[in-house]
Amino acid sequence: MNPVSLGIDLVAIVVLAFGVYFQRYRRREVMVAMIGLNVAVLAVSAALAGASVGLGLGLGLFGVLSIIRLRSSELSHSEVAYYFVSLAMGLLAGLTLDPTWLGQVLIGLLVAVMFLADHPAMFGGYRHQVLTLDRAITDELELRTELSTLLGAEIKQFTVQQVDQVRDTTVVDVRYRVRTAAPLVAAPAAEALTH
Repeated sequence: MNPVSLGIDLVAIVVLAFGVYFQRYRRREVMVAMIGLNVAVLAVSAALAGASVGLGLGLGLFGVLSIIRLRSSELSHSEVAYYFVSLAMGLLAGLTLDPTWLGQVLIGLLVAVMFLADHPAMFGGYRHQVLTLDRAITDELELRTELSTLLGAEIKQFTVQQVDQVRDTTVVDVRYRVRTAAPLVAAPAAEALTH
């Protein structure tokens, strides 16, 4: 594995996930999946390049990894990343690599990357919901105000999916950041009056 290529890939995926994707779409779970999948594929590719296996086995192993459906309604994007990483770790552990410690280091790298990418402190206040409002709202400024009031949050991005004038409803996909509650300040104690 070329250390320069490894460094470039890791920097590029962080820039792509944090600097480009998250700034535009605000979906934390997809960002976690992007980073996890990238590092998992990198780890398995590095292992296969260093292992004494044939091209057919390498392609077969990647075929096993590719059976994961990224559009699964049962798994979130983050869960797909964990699933993919767990498969990659199993593959890494099962390969005979030279040097022998390479697989262990790559497995450790995968665990560390997922720990950091999915840490609650990392954009933990960001949320995503699809809401159906009981009013047909066509004005974007009014809709943003309504969403902010309803969610008690800072609206980062929203997309109107449907406005039904007959049923008087609006379906909107909204990405927002939860406002942190201000700490309560205790009322000052009453001072004793002195005469």
